[in-house]
Amino acid sequence: MVAYMEHKDLANERLDPARGIEISDGVHRVLDGIASAADHAGRPADSVRLLAATKTRDVGEIMAAIDAGVRLIGENRPQEIEVKAARLQTLCMQRNLALGFQGQEGEGDTDGIATDGTGAGQPGGIHAEHMGFHLIGQLQSNKINKVLPVVTTVESVDGMVLAERIARRASARGRSVGVLLEVNESGEESKSGCAPEEAEDLAYAMAALEGVELRGLMTIGAHVDDETRIREGFAHLRGLRDLIAASGEDGTGSCRELSMGMTHDMAYAIEEGTTIVRVGTAIFGARAFI
Repeated sequence: MVAYMEHKDLANERLDPARGIEISDGVHRVLDGIASAADHAGRPADSVRLLAATKTRDVGEIMAAIDAGVRLIGENRPQEIEVKAARLQTLCMQRNLALGFQGQEGEGDTDGIATDGTGAGQPGGIHAEHMGFHLIGQLQSNKINKVLPVVTTVESVDGMVLAERIARRASARGRSVGVLLEVNESGEESKSGCAPEEAEDLAYAMAALEGVELRGLMTIGAHVDDETRIREGFAHLRGLRDLIAASGEDGTGSCRELSMGMTHDMAYAIEEGTTIVRVGTAIFGARAFI
């Protein structure tokens, strides 16, 4: 178990009203920031989705963000998914929201899209609004089975070994799981992800696997104050995505997402074409390890 999980009750649902207002205000500020940056870039605001990064946040805090309008959440650790997922799904069901993978492949395995089928096996029934549940941190092979019943997309797939293991285990469950290929655009040794020069071939190989759907690419921006360098990485990832999506290779038609941009570089990422921004601090404040 991660050390802070021994000291913080991540399944806690009770929330001080003032804290709820604080989180709601954070969500609205971020959404306003997304709209402003998108407008500046000549993009519609709804072309960029907000993913609330919920590491160290308990169920009550996450539900406050959902009640404020968040429709996509991302966890870093499978251990936290195990603790929180069932209760989050129940509370979302009460709000007519279907969180994460629900029921049958092709009906529940979507992100933030209203259902238009029978709704069989889905919380909330026919008109339930789907909410995506992403894993945005590293995934060890021995944790794959723990996240597959819940997550809709694994964003941190950086090589074929992990992709093949996810594919095999998803196929054994009779479903397909979304994946994003993580690319280390900054070249920083502290960051995970494949090398940019390897990304195209890896993407084609992943897209051809049964049991996974290549939905796009992900990166973490360079940890520098140089705006030009940060933007270069984001722009390069966009070019890779466009190249892969236009390649005509099997399975690449679904390669549409760009997950790039966090609290500090969100505006740059939006101007460079991201479709998902991963924001935690600007919504919840500094991470709460106790």
